[in-house]
Amino acid sequence: MKIATGNDLATGDVVWWDGEGWTRHVEEAVDVGDHGASLIAGEEAARRVNAPYVIDAEATLQGPRPAHIKDRIRARGPTVRADLNIAPADSAAGSWVI
Repeated sequence: MKIATGNDLATGDVVWWDGEGWTRHVEEAVDVGDHGASLIAGEEAARRVNAPYVIDAEATLQGPRPAHIKDRIRARGPTVRADLNIAPADSAAGSWVI
């Protein structure tokens, strides 16, 4: 599974491609498959996202889980203060462990 990530131009937030646009919640990301490179090129050219790239992910019951530890940490939000972490989109759903 491949998912696309980048940074929101207005806020700098880490965002994930959900099939229609960008979301702050990694569990809403969709598999971009072989079309990831063209997708992120178009989104960056349209100035909807900054520094997008495609990463490997694993499908879980809670949604995609980035395969690399660096991207799992990015998905959870700032690490400087725990109160700034991003809550899962569906707070009733469990969350994978970094």
